[in-house]
Amino acid sequence: MAKVPAGRVTGDVLGALIDVTTWPSVIATIGTWADQRLSRYVCICNVHSVVTASRDRVFQEVINNADMATPDGAPVAWMLRRLGHAGQERINGPDLMWRYLQHAEQRGEAVYFYGSTERTLALLRAAIERRFPRLRIAGIYSPPFREATTAEDEAEVQAINESGAGVVFVGLGCPKQELWMAAHRGRIEAVMVGVGAAFDYHAGTVKRAPLWMQRNGLEWLHRLASEPGRLWKRYLSTNSVFILRAAWQLLVARQKTRQ
Repeated sequence: MAKVPAGRVTGDVLGALIDVTTWPSVIATIGTWADQRLSRYVCICNVHSVVTASRDRVFQEVINNADMATPDGAPVAWMLRRLGHAGQERINGPDLMWRYLQHAEQRGEAVYFYGSTERTLALLRAAIERRFPRLRIAGIYSPPFREATTAEDEAEVQAINESGAGVVFVGLGCPKQELWMAAHRGRIEAVMVGVGAAFDYHAGTVKRAPLWMQRNGLEWLHRLASEPGRLWKRYLSTNSVFILRAAWQLLVARQKTRQ
């Protein structure tokens, strides 16, 4: 199990260490790291992430060794509240990216976007320039849909470091983006934040769930209805496993408190 640094509070959700935190704290912490050009990575953890971590020890170590792991999915935030961290909010990828872009624009900080397709990135750039006209976009890159060669990887790292970006938003999907960030900590001189489908949502290539569904933990249902052929197996597997393992974890925790 990873050693949690002093001052950082986490909760154990199916074996994944998830930060007990707030929106202002997350934004401020990433901003502080970015100012110092520290090589850090942030995982945004939903049900799929924590269930995958519970099944895969390597991936669990990636999550637990992250510099920050926020509760993305509403069920993950709910578990933290049930484990004694009252009032824990959902800190999700799309909103985190958008809030941080506003923060970066105000501070004159440069950001970088890594992942997705060239079409999505072009639409994303246009959307960002409309909403944040003074934001400094240090670079946008769509990597090949295969493992990069050593030369390609070194060139990508050099381009990011020379761009002056304080934060790199990574949109490769789970678990690829988390593995990529972990492998590049210490090499990329910026804060890497894995934001999953945020690029598609803000580019408009994938429609996000209405606010009432987001607020009631039903965003997964909207995604399933939008892409049933691709997502039904994942949600059937991960959601059912999460419910069973979460119930067991809470039962064990309750029994320990009674002893």
